[in-house]
Amino acid sequence: MNTRELGQNLAIPDVQGYRDQRNLAIQRVGVRGLQYPLRWRADQGIQHTVMQAALDVALPADQKGTHMSRFIALLQALGDGPALDLEAMLKLHHDMLDRLQAPQGQIELRFPLFLKKTAPVSGVESLLDYQIALKTSGSLNQAYCELSVMAPVTSLCPCSKEVSAYGAHNQRSHLQIEVRLDSTKLKLCSAEGLIEIAESQASSEVYGLLKRVDEKHVTERAYDNPKFVEDLVRDVAASLQATQAHIGVIAYCVRAENFESIHNHSAWAELRSPNW
Repeated sequence: MNTRELGQNLAIPDVQGYRDQRNLAIQRVGVRGLQYPLRWRADQGIQHTVMQAALDVALPADQKGTHMSRFIALLQALGDGPALDLEAMLKLHHDMLDRLQAPQGQIELRFPLFLKKTAPVSGVESLLDYQIALKTSGSLNQAYCELSVMAPVTSLCPCSKEVSAYGAHNQRSHLQIEVRLDSTKLKLCSAEGLIEIAESQASSEVYGLLKRVDEKHVTERAYDNPKFVEDLVRDVAASLQATQAHIGVIAYCVRAENFESIHNHSAWAELRSPNW
């Protein structure tokens, strides 16, 4: 930068940095609705995907505005660094607070994760998409990370099976696991691990590609493993409780939604750990 350019920059006022006289602090101010490329470090390797990002910080009462462009610069710098994982997500949070000189803030990233699945009988492989959400919140000295996965599964109604002479209604369901993690044990938890817990407690998994022998298998498995929406959240929560100490989970929330096949509405349930 030459002397003339430096002088021009110094002459441009920094309005956001002006002192505000209303003495009203703002708890959250930032940007949302950002779409950006993302390289995510998955168990199956680095995956290229697209994220929806929202970032915000707290604004002191005496500061007129935050520097919105610094949020974008933060994501731009992310693209030049190593692939993102849970530990890097917490570092990103600290970098945001440092760039914006903010006491605390929040980051939320949402993106699809594509995992390769093998059909249960034929062995044919296909991809299935899962919705992932990452969230950080807090200050430089005390910040936490949350990981959320949404797995599509099959549920079959126990009541329908019990009262019907033959058959039972079943439907596609969404199982969501959201966990708050110990910041010192982020390497122990993964999106794939939570997805495995969710799918293991459903009436059946779903797949991108099935042959007829596979269709027979998943249909009969669902029939032999009926679950109410209440069963889904309780069974997932019980599975989480059995393993949470080993994967660094401090608290959790489990949600299930059944897109009913014999009603024009959904059935849903939510179960939270006492400290959620």
